[in-house]
Amino acid sequence: MKKKFISKNKKSKKIKPKIILLFIMIFSSFIITIKTLSKYNLPYQNSDLVTFLIENNNHFIVNSKSNYSYFHKIMTKLIDLDLTDPLSILDTNFKGLTKKIDVDNKDIKKVSNEDVIKEVEPTIYLYNSHDTEEYKPSSFAEYSVMPTVKLSDYVLKEKLEDNGFSVIIEEQSISSIRSSLGLNYAGSYQASRSLMEQAKEKYPSLIYFIDLHRDSLSHDKTTLTYNDKNYAKVMFLVGLENPNYVGNLDFSTKISELVNTKVPGLSKGIYEKEGEGVNGVYNQDFSNRTILIEVGGPENTIDEVYETLLILSDVLTEVIKSDQN
Repeated sequence: MKKKFISKNKKSKKIKPKIILLFIMIFSSFIITIKTLSKYNLPYQNSDLVTFLIENNNHFIVNSKSNYSYFHKIMTKLIDLDLTDPLSILDTNFKGLTKKIDVDNKDIKKVSNEDVIKEVEPTIYLYNSHDTEEYKPSSFAEYSVMPTVKLSDYVLKEKLEDNGFSVIIEEQSISSIRSSLGLNYAGSYQASRSLMEQAKEKYPSLIYFIDLHRDSLSHDKTTLTYNDKNYAKVMFLVGLENPNYVGNLDFSTKISELVNTKVPGLSKGIYEKEGEGVNGVYNQDFSNRTILIEVGGPENTIDEVYETLLILSDVLTEVIKSDQN
C-alpha cells in the first residue's frame, strides 16, 4: 500500500486554526477576568501617593501626548478603562470603570491644591534632607518603584490634614539641587535650607518644619512588635550646636514621650548630636519648631512605617494643638 503524503502546506493549515482558537481563549479569559473584578470594590488610596508612585513609570502616561496605540484604543472600547489615567482604578466603586455616569459639571466645584492653601494658611512643612533614603522593597517593586522617605511625607500629610491642619510637602528634589550646586552628601542640609527659606517666604504662616529621615540600623534594632502589629521605631535628632536648641529639644521630647505613651518603646528617644564630624545644627536654628525624625531603617517595609506614621500623626496633632493654645 502506498502511504499518503501530507504536504507541509496541509499541516500548516491544520495548525493555524489551533493558534487562532488559543488566541481567542486567552483573550476571552482576560475579558472575563476584568468583568469579574468589576464586581468588587477597592479600598480608598491616597491619590497623591499613587500618582507619585506611577506617573513616571507608566509609558501610557509618559507618551499621553502622542497618538495612542491600537492596544490602548481596543482596551478603552472593550472595558472603558483609560490606561492614561490609572488613578481611575482607585475609585471607591470599581464598577465605575465599566459603567459611565453622567454628572452635571455645575454640581462640581473644582478645587486645586493651591486654592486650599490660600483658603487655609499652611502651618506645617514636610521635607526630606536625605530624600533618597529607601525602605525595603515590597509590592511597589512590581511598579519598578523603591519606597523612600518621600512616601512618609504623603502619608503624614493626609493624616494631619484629616486632623484639621493645612500641610505642604517640598516637592523639589533636594538631592538633585545638592548635585547641581556641587555639594557632597553632607551638603544636603544646605540644599534643604534654601528650600525652607523659599517656603517660609511664600507661606509666612508656616511654623512647624518636619524633616523626615530613615535610620541605617538593622531590622531588629528599628522594629517593634506591639499588639500583634509591627512598627518602625522612631528617633528624634537634635543638634546641640544651635544656640537656641533648647526650644527644639523640649518640643521633640514632648513628641517622643507621647509616642511612647501610645505605643511603649516605639520611640528610641532623643539623639543629641554635637562635636567634630557631625552637622550639629541640622537647620534647627531656622526656628525652635524645626524637628528631625528618623522613621525605621532600610529593612523596614512601608507597611511597618505606615503603622508608625498613624501613631505619629495623632501625637503631632495633640502636641501642636497644645502648642498653639
